Amino acid sequence: MYMLRCVDDTLYTGITTDVSRRVDEHNGLSRKEGAKCTRARRPVRLVYTETYEDRSDASKREWQIKQLSRTQKNLLLEGVLCIKD
Repeated sequence: MYMLRCVDDTLYTGITTDVSRRVDEHNGLSRKEGAKCTRARRPVRLVYTETYEDRSDASKREWQIKQLSRTQKNLLLEGVLCIKD
């Protein structure tokens, strides 16, 4: 699970098995385009990662983070907020 900060200061959350490859895709540095919402907000930079054993757990955490407000996400990035199960 990873979070990106886009050039317009928006945050994008996703899951992948290869964070480095996925960030390159989001930035248009590979054949794949990355997510539609990040294409117009390049460059993006990696600001947060968490590792999970399986896709299901990563997807649950992604959903949990996507439910947070922008303020809560920034607190998570600063290490002030912890919301793990």
